[in-house]
Amino acid sequence: MELYFMGTNAGVPSLERNVTSLALRLLDERRSFWLFDCGEGTQHQILRSPLKLSKLESIFITHLHGDHLFGLPGLLSSRAYQGGDTPLSLYGPPGLKKFVNTAMDLSESRISYKIDIVEHEGGCLFEDATFRVESAKLDHRISSYGYRVIEKDLPGKLDIELLKSHGITPGPLYGKLKRGESIVAPDGTTLTPSEVLGGPKKGRVVTILGDTRPCPSVIPLAKDADALVHEATFLHELADTAHTYHHSTARQAAEAAKEAGAKSLYLTHFSSRYKYEDQLQGLLHEAETIFPNTKLAREHGVYPVLRSGE
Repeated sequence: MELYFMGTNAGVPSLERNVTSLALRLLDERRSFWLFDCGEGTQHQILRSPLKLSKLESIFITHLHGDHLFGLPGLLSSRAYQGGDTPLSLYGPPGLKKFVNTAMDLSESRISYKIDIVEHEGGCLFEDATFRVESAKLDHRISSYGYRVIEKDLPGKLDIELLKSHGITPGPLYGKLKRGESIVAPDGTTLTPSEVLGGPKKGRVVTILGDTRPCPSVIPLAKDADALVHEATFLHELADTAHTYHHSTARQAAEAAKEAGAKSLYLTHFSSRYKYEDQLQGLLHEAETIFPNTKLAREHGVYPVLRSGE
């Protein structure tokens, strides 16, 4: 599981940074990736990345401001031409379906794969055997949402030496044990999963927030998250400006991470006034004084989401 940023600027693109888009790479977990927001130019950023649109499984839109979704019609249209023929799920606030359908209809775009558009106002949006995705409303000028991606616990490691002593080698019997089934070993011994499996691996939690002022719903969304992605549009010296425009400062992002007990914080959505490296470092320093394990999101940067203790 890895975070891959493709746009970290707020409002408009600059020569240094594109507008918002973030991939959650799940290649080991699902052989796919999920996309969070799709600002203008996202498909160009994907072309410059190791990502393949044919592996895109789901898109989560935080809100309907242009810098977070104007790249969506082009990306949906291009996906089929890049080998994407599997169904695609698209989640976002009310109005998303109208935006997508209008753009596709007026441009007479032909989409050869199925798109399932799910409009929501928070709650549990998706759950299967490996992941659950929850959402809650934030505090922005229009309806904006944060997403909490919860990986379910994984089976513990098999005791390979014990299995070997019973004549069991890697193969179907390993799979049965990991699925919680008892087996009969070649030497006639019945083995239960509890005898040969260690404790389960705790699943990871990734929280990705849309644009927001500091608000109460941030904390449960980010509770004990292994990775929290939080906007940091301004330095705290511009806290009044941030409040007026329904955004957060780097300091406020760090305070939220600390209160929520997050393990790591990734700052993104930087105002275009911060063009130079020393200005970005100012945002980082402001957050680090409160929450030391903070990183600046860099475009085309890859950030592994580690389990606790790794």
